[in-house]
Amino acid sequence: MLIDYDMPLWRPPSEADSFILQATLGCSFNRCSFCSMYRTKSFVIRPLAQVQAEIQAMSRLDPAPRRVFLADGDALAAPTGHLLEILGALKAALPGLERVASYALPANLLKKSADELRCLRDNGLTLLYYGIETGAAELLKRITKGATPEAMVTGLGKAKAAGLTVSATVILGLGGRAYWREHIDGTAALVNQVALDYLSTLQLMIDPSLRDEFARKFREPFQPQDDRALLAEQVRLIERLDPPAPLVFRSNHASNALALAGTLPQDRDALLAQLQLALDGGLRLRPEWLRGY
Repeated sequence: MLIDYDMPLWRPPSEADSFILQATLGCSFNRCSFCSMYRTKSFVIRPLAQVQAEIQAMSRLDPAPRRVFLADGDALAAPTGHLLEILGALKAALPGLERVASYALPANLLKKSADELRCLRDNGLTLLYYGIETGAAELLKRITKGATPEAMVTGLGKAKAAGLTVSATVILGLGGRAYWREHIDGTAALVNQVALDYLSTLQLMIDPSLRDEFARKFREPFQPQDDRALLAEQVRLIERLDPPAPLVFRSNHASNALALAGTLPQDRDALLAQLQLALDGGLRLRPEWLRGY
């Protein structure tokens, strides 16, 4: 291995061919009750010299990487000046660089000023992956997301105004049987207020190590949705999405029972037809043993 990564290492599916550069380790929030990704790590902003050395090591590859993903889960928590140094080093060392991306927490977009986000965009950070999870205010409290719908709309609007591309995710099944309508309706209402570029769905999968915590913070017995109910959530979501700009919609993450792809609103009818076909048994769902994060 060219780089001695601090494991575990996570990245979005679309960054499979990217150079993963750990600008930070872990997650500065790390309290979402559904997420086990960084529970074994303490949050650290890695020393600039270490990061720059790894960039130089990758620059000696033939061919050098064209895409970079800034890991771990919270690179944007680093000071803007620190990130600009990394972006500058990437640009100098990788002449064929086409894209730099990172995750973005709701707090990141609130703490960074509009000028800071615009400066990061102008210096090469062009794509943010953002977990909405749900737009329902009560559910955001129950999953300890650390954000409100209003705060997410504010932060996402700031990112879009800065020229950043935003790929957002929502988690089907997060409200269980009791709150699935509130979950979907709140999510659609939030998404309809921001001109996102991409929206993807995942299906709820709680790591065994977090099941007790998730149940405790949910504050009442959680009844998970079955596949048919999750398809109904997809139907309700697509019916209610009315984005202010064309929105690329995907449910092709490995956790999903049914892979969908289209652009809203123009492909709404086709997506709903596929979902109805699946509900009628005409499309085979991904077996549970093949699903995962």
